[in-house]
Amino acid sequence: MTTLNTRRYDLDWLRIIAFLLLIFYHIGMFYVPWEWHVKSVHAGPGAEPFMLLLNPWRLSLLFFISGVALRFLFGKLGASGLARDRTVRMGLPIIAGMVLIVAPQSWLQLVESGEFEGSFSAFYPQYLDPASDFSIITPTWNHLWYIVYLLVYSLLLAPVAGPLIGFMEGRGAALTRRLFAGRVGMAMVIVLPALPHMLYRVTLDPAFETTHNLVWDWANHAHSLTILMIGFLLAKDEAFWGAVRRALLPAVLLAVTVGAGLTALWLVRSGHEANPSWLLTAYELSQIFYAWLAILSLLALAQRYLNRPSAALTYMTGAVFPWYILHQTLIVMAGFWLTRQGLSAGVEAGLLVLATLGGCALLHEGVIRRVAWLRPWFGLKPKGAPRRVRMAKPGTA
Repeated sequence: MTTLNTRRYDLDWLRIIAFLLLIFYHIGMFYVPWEWHVKSVHAGPGAEPFMLLLNPWRLSLLFFISGVALRFLFGKLGASGLARDRTVRMGLPIIAGMVLIVAPQSWLQLVESGEFEGSFSAFYPQYLDPASDFSIITPTWNHLWYIVYLLVYSLLLAPVAGPLIGFMEGRGAALTRRLFAGRVGMAMVIVLPALPHMLYRVTLDPAFETTHNLVWDWANHAHSLTILMIGFLLAKDEAFWGAVRRALLPAVLLAVTVGAGLTALWLVRSGHEANPSWLLTAYELSQIFYAWLAILSLLALAQRYLNRPSAALTYMTGAVFPWYILHQTLIVMAGFWLTRQGLSAGVEAGLLVLATLGGCALLHEGVIRRVAWLRPWFGLKPKGAPRRVRMAKPGTA
């Protein structure tokens, strides 16, 4: 059963799982042939099918969960409090990330491409100079674009959140009760949230390649903001979460089936230099449907099996954001060094995973968590700040 007016432990677990998958995805980027900051000497197509199954939904799940979190946060803080909280909790990590954390990624990327020769200390002043004549933009936010976009969406949402919540608790709730009722509602929850993204795929995606440039990334904004708003609007909707729970089995079966079909279709496509336009369109629209099926499956599974507190959950909830901020720089630095040591692919990959996870754990537990002035720069509350606890209320979905 899902308690809609208390903390959603199932979504806390999913947030942790999503961030951990993101870390392993970025480790995978070191090994697939796709363009990335640095590459392993062992890079090849072997991991591509797994990466392609993870790529369509990994960040959409995080934006959905962020939308739910914003709904709960607005209930605690109101519009102005929400804007202040997000500005501090996300703004400071963005500054720290751009000024320092991300800089080694840019340095090693330019060293590997042959565009820069020299130490990090020689590179850093040029990194901070926006007029530097590099082929990449510096200073930059790289993987921290998710935080930048989430901060912007939060500030845009804050002044209109009240009226939107008022609608969803009135006429909106009456609408969703009809929409998500019974077997028809189960079909609706499987299909409806994917439809706007299919529209974006055929209209915006061809015109706006994903760039993570805040002012010219309109297709990415459409996808990310839409899934965030779905999470925000339906965060406490009993009819929606009831339909999610009932859709567990069909959603999982469909996700596995469509995912397998996408893998087979990708293998067919990759074996031909030219593919008919209808095949490309079918593949892209199937990707959108698969992404929502994967998210829906995870929401349903977490609602059934993970909606409970634990000491491990409490610790990891605090650790996951600093890990996210640190992980890609650790991957780039460790990978750049390891791949030049003449190691086998398996040994190199194992050491890279160990260096990344171990580095995140050591830096978080040994330094960030314990140094009071560092905590806000990594998205943590000041040491000793009071924690708000919401007690469970009667009534379940």
